[in-house]
Amino acid sequence: MSEHKRDMSRRRVVLAGGGAVLAAGIGAGAVATASAGQTKGKAEKASGEACYRLTSETTEGPYYIDADKIRRDITEDREGIPLTLRLKVIDADTCKPLRNAAVDIWHCDALGIYSGYESLSTGGGGGGGTPPTGTPPTDAPTDAPTDAPTGTPTGTPPSGEPGGGGGGGGHEEPTDDKRYLRGTQLTDKQGYVEFRTVFPGWYRGRCVHIHTKVHVGGKMTSAGYEGGHTCHTGQLFFAEPAVLDSAKVAPYSTSTTERTTLDDDTIYPGNGTEGGLLALKYPKGKIAKGAVATLTMGVDPDETHTGTSS
Repeated sequence: MSEHKRDMSRRRVVLAGGGAVLAAGIGAGAVATASAGQTKGKAEKASGEACYRLTSETTEGPYYIDADKIRRDITEDREGIPLTLRLKVIDADTCKPLRNAAVDIWHCDALGIYSGYESLSTGGGGGGGTPPTGTPPTDAPTDAPTDAPTGTPTGTPPSGEPGGGGGGGGHEEPTDDKRYLRGTQLTDKQGYVEFRTVFPGWYRGRCVHIHTKVHVGGKMTSAGYEGGHTCHTGQLFFAEPAVLDSAKVAPYSTSTTERTTLDDDTIYPGNGTEGGLLALKYPKGKIAKGAVATLTMGVDPDETHTGTSS
């Protein structure tokens, strides 16, 4: 793609994420959280369609599993606030919806645990929580070593985001065969996919988020979606008011893990809808009944973005 063509694409207007189709039952009195940095108003037109900027690329993180579950409902047995996630995928240059693109999503459960990596997840039940305060017990050991450690550490430092709040990092091999809160859908002719899941929780060092990948050029097989390439790797984020509301609801309210806010997160690029900030709607004061999250993602189907570089 020429630089001139890319510049033209990046100058197009950013619209409200997600479009207008929401699940029934939200209705009047709903709370709507909009994207910070989102531009509203009249949009430039191209062939009668509104255009979007390229959605920001982010790290894949260490807990990605090449999806083999083509399904709409990824909840399985996980408890939490029902969440309908509706995404639209378009070509950011032509503004046309991408049909038959495979959209992966994966995220932790209400207490910060990832399927496939339960033994590695820091979780929200105490691991990675706020350090204890107060006076140490009087019967603490008195024979602690006094010599300073010697030598240079060997091996590769821990990588990835969970528990560290950091960036790229290498991939971790799964430690179990569970696959809850993971799934793939193919976009329809309007570029839409819809997932039924639960509102994610949090773990040490990261704000609340959902991971996503968009694959194009492949095909469906009996083993899942195969071939093609990954044209987008990103993360989807939640505005603070909704996260604070969710934290009042069990099991989120039982978490002892210190929460990182959206503004303090090291991955969120801070650019609103373009950076993956979801538009959310739910009944005011009743998020426990469920929420709807929407976003339109502008991608370049000719590019490859795996999110695995540091």
